[in-house]
Amino acid sequence: MGILRYFTKNQYKNLFLLVWFLLCLIQAGYTELMDDEAYYWVYAHHLSWGYFDHPPMVAVLIRLGYALFHNEFGVRIGMVILNLGTIIITDKLIPRKDNRLFYLLLLVMGAMQVGGMLAVPDVPLVFFAALYFYVYRAFLEQQSWKNTFLLALSMALMFYSKYHGVLLVGFTVISNLNLLRVFKFYVAVVITTILFFPHLYWQYAHNFPSLQYHLIERNASVYQLNFTIEYILGQILLFGPLAGWLVLYYAFVCPIQSAFERALKFCTVGVLAFFLLSTFKGRVEANWTVMLFTPVMVLAHQSVRRKRSIRRSLKVIQYLAPATLVVVFIARVYMIWDFMPGVNIRPEIHHNREWAKTLQEHAGGRPIVFLNSYQMPSKYMFYSDNGLGYSINSRYNRRSQYNYWETEKQLWGKQVEITYATENIPVTDSFNTPKGLVKFHLQDPYYSYSLVQFKAAMGQVKVKPGTTMGFLLQVDNGYHEAVPVDPANEAVVGYAFTQKDVEFPAVKTELTISKAIERRIVRIEVQMPDKPGTYQLKFCVFAGVLPPTHNSQTIKVIVE
Repeated sequence: MGILRYFTKNQYKNLFLLVWFLLCLIQAGYTELMDDEAYYWVYAHHLSWGYFDHPPMVAVLIRLGYALFHNEFGVRIGMVILNLGTIIITDKLIPRKDNRLFYLLLLVMGAMQVGGMLAVPDVPLVFFAALYFYVYRAFLEQQSWKNTFLLALSMALMFYSKYHGVLLVGFTVISNLNLLRVFKFYVAVVITTILFFPHLYWQYAHNFPSLQYHLIERNASVYQLNFTIEYILGQILLFGPLAGWLVLYYAFVCPIQSAFERALKFCTVGVLAFFLLSTFKGRVEANWTVMLFTPVMVLAHQSVRRKRSIRRSLKVIQYLAPATLVVVFIARVYMIWDFMPGVNIRPEIHHNREWAKTLQEHAGGRPIVFLNSYQMPSKYMFYSDNGLGYSINSRYNRRSQYNYWETEKQLWGKQVEITYATENIPVTDSFNTPKGLVKFHLQDPYYSYSLVQFKAAMGQVKVKPGTTMGFLLQVDNGYHEAVPVDPANEAVVGYAFTQKDVEFPAVKTELTISKAIERRIVRIEVQMPDKPGTYQLKFCVFAGVLPPTHNSQTIKVIVE
């Protein structure tokens, strides 16, 4: 009777949470990894204070879970626990709550049900954002030293999860400028900075790659209307595939009754507006606002309780909740079982084991190098039997954490399969896999130099059409040792221009990679484009049959 009463008291809250948790556990154990999850799993094998794309929280959580279970369940178990913790904390933030209403709001948010178990940085960000708001409310009520330290800790953990967390702190301060008069708030900021300093130092030591990528490299060359349309539709789907529009409306019209609720409202409106404006610079992923789960839940709940006009519309959610559960159920089943073969809806979560096995059998023990994909080598290494994969990026493709790991050193001088050969690489052979045809080139010996970077003193130059300009480049040898070369065909340094979506042929120089590393400072003569306009210049390395690789940051060239 005691156990029965535990699960049925307080409107079956504990039973609801148990079912939610069990469904997430089942989903986590029987769904194959998505591409980015496999990439973060590789993170976990190279623990560091920072990574090219994200702070280290996701890697730490995966490392802890995978130490217990060497499968998908281990990769995700930490996320499932944090997902449940997010719901529990959010529930505690709602005063005079109506549990039935709370359940309905949760059930119409499909993303939390399906995506809450994924091993991605968003899940710890959502949890630590909820924790941050929980501690911030306590700090408003009592500015004790305990709450000051907890506030600092929650902010630091949020930042260690994903950089977007800084927006929540910023809009919290805007909602309550009196914080700027509170000494202990400044103490919390100082403690946060100290706790976050190891990551800041990692960024400094690696020339701030995350800022370079997120603030510059991700920007589109021209604005496209579909960026904004996709963002708006994505937000509606994120907060409920069927009822997201209604949940957001509830949150927007919630009457504010405290400084804490004002912070929730400012964060909700501010973050959504910030990323809406960001669509004018490039594509914005819908999940970037998922950290608003707790503010939206609390505001939507309070809005329904306080406004009679909204309370009458609650019947709409009562009808949409079962419909959403049907959609979520179909999604859950599809994530585990590919019952629609040939339909490409997230094909990355199906047939990975068979695909990796086929690749490994064909490779016959040789390492596999994937072109312009950080996901495929990660998937291959997770699902193969200790197979070695690596990603090489061409001059036009985005960088990844593979540009910082020393995996290449294990490949030098060996026979390697370059898989998914493109960009005029000769095709040695091809074969079929459960994921389609694979073309490859057999390279023997293999050499590439992703960790060699050329740093120009100028990030922007203005030149005349068709002129020649010399660039002084500092050569940064990320291997910190002499690099071997192919004696028959040594790699050489080159450069390439792009303009918007136009890629110009790369140009080789006669400077070999060994001479460049030996000199440390080199001068490259660059022939400028003939037509006026704004171009992007990158320096690169030509190694064997590989396309010229990504070996420098972008230099803006204005041809007048």
